[in-house]
Amino acid sequence: MERPKLGLIVREPYASYIVDGKKTWEIRKRVARHRGPLGIVSRGLLIGQADLVGVEGPFSVEELLPHFAKHLAEEAFLRAYAQGEPLYAWVLENAFRYEKPLFVPRRPGRVMFVDLTETFEEG
Repeated sequence: MERPKLGLIVREPYASYIVDGKKTWEIRKRVARHRGPLGIVSRGLLIGQADLVGVEGPFSVEELLPHFAKHLAEEAFLRAYAQGEPLYAWVLENAFRYEKPLFVPRRPGRVMFVDLTETFEEG
């Protein structure tokens, strides 16, 4: 399978939940225009990938609570992250973890997405 050209920075433990197939909704404050393969980047490493197939929402925190099994985010975390603003569920499918993570060089200004054209074998 071809490696994605775009990566999404996700904090742990959520990044691992995604690539291990346990988390199918990534909660974000914005709508994503991208569809297709998306690398999952955590702690400077490309650890796996998933297909971003759509976006649902906007949701309030209360509306997201019944969907815990999809996003795995506790209510306190959702409230702190949302700060009263609506949230969106980025719908992920076909996730998998790479056998060997790839190093993603740091670049100033990377907050959500990273260009994955420069990734290297770790070690």
